[in-house]
Amino acid sequence: MREKKKEKERVDMKEEISKEVEDTNPSLDMGHNSKSTLDWQGTYQGTIPCADCEGIKTSITLFESGKYTRTLTYLGKQDRGITDNGDFTWNDTGAIVTLTANNGSEQAYQVGEDVLFHLDRQGHRISGNLAENYQLLKNATDLDLEDKKWVLIELMGEAVTFAEGSKEATITFHSQLARVTGNNGCNVFTAAYELKPHDRIALGHIAATLMACQNMELATTFNEVLEKVDNYTLADGVLSLNKARMAPMARFQLVETE
Repeated sequence: MREKKKEKERVDMKEEISKEVEDTNPSLDMGHNSKSTLDWQGTYQGTIPCADCEGIKTSITLFESGKYTRTLTYLGKQDRGITDNGDFTWNDTGAIVTLTANNGSEQAYQVGEDVLFHLDRQGHRISGNLAENYQLLKNATDLDLEDKKWVLIELMGEAVTFAEGSKEATITFHSQLARVTGNNGCNVFTAAYELKPHDRIALGHIAATLMACQNMELATTFNEVLEKVDNYTLADGVLSLNKARMAPMARFQLVETE
């Protein structure tokens, strides 16, 4: 059986998390706090309520170095949102992180197991009926899938081979950034992704360079496939990207590294 660190089922997750962390400013044993005991590095996502829009889709990545990146998308507005980065600091109890943007603005979050609680301006947890909407859940991870290089061997049921010296189509899922990168056989591409329960996966819009190549048909189909797949399977060093229960849309071989 593959060893995975999988995301908890989201059906009951928010209720369970809320019970785990009740106090906004807990007095913790300094040797057993969020900073020292939780696997807090990674990407957290959710949609925070908004006063003048449909919601603020939020994605925050915390790095072990003390740096962060954040993307805020204002739903229902033409403005596509902002992406910023900066430093974050822990409070004295190791329970709360404060993100400081390059423009000096700050936002604090309480760190729970696989969750960030968005705090108000006074540093308190949001209470009331909307409390659960102020939670950002950590992306699931799969150590057998992520942080490895995969090379394309089959696309839409047809075997794929690459001539010596030509560009291979490859894909790598970067767990800490929650981004996928690679080459479609012609151009470099990147996209956000999210792992979900039961080996499901969601990829965002594929952004790729625009260089012209001889095998543009493969590159175009490759991009289209990535935007359609919704689940994956792993077996014997082969990754299959699938749509529902259809035959695999793309299959990749693991590239062994020393």
